[in-house]
Amino acid sequence: MSRLHFDKDIQPLSDFRAGAASFIRQINETRRPIVITQRGKGVAVVVDVAEYESMQEKIELLEEIQKAEAQLSAGLGVSNSDARAQILKSIKP
Repeated sequence: MSRLHFDKDIQPLSDFRAGAASFIRQINETRRPIVITQRGKGVAVVVDVAEYESMQEKIELLEEIQKAEAQLSAGLGVSNSDARAQILKSIKP
C-alpha cells in the first residue's frame, strides 16, 4: 500500500459523501487509503479491496509466525533432520 498523503488523503465525511465516486476512483488509481474524519477526528479508513486483501494475508502470516515462535519457545519444535525424515517417510512407497 502506498503511503498516506496527509494533504490529499484525509477528508471530512461531508466531502466524502458529496464526492464518493471521485474518492473511490482516487483510491483505485493511487492505491492509497483515505481517512474519513468527523468533527475533526478520524472515524474510518477507506482502502482498495486488493490492498485490504493483501493486508489481511500479511496479518495472517505474521500471526502464524508468532504462533510458531511461541511453540518453539515452549519446546514444541521438531528438528530439521526429524522433519525431513518424517516427510521423506510419508512420500516414499
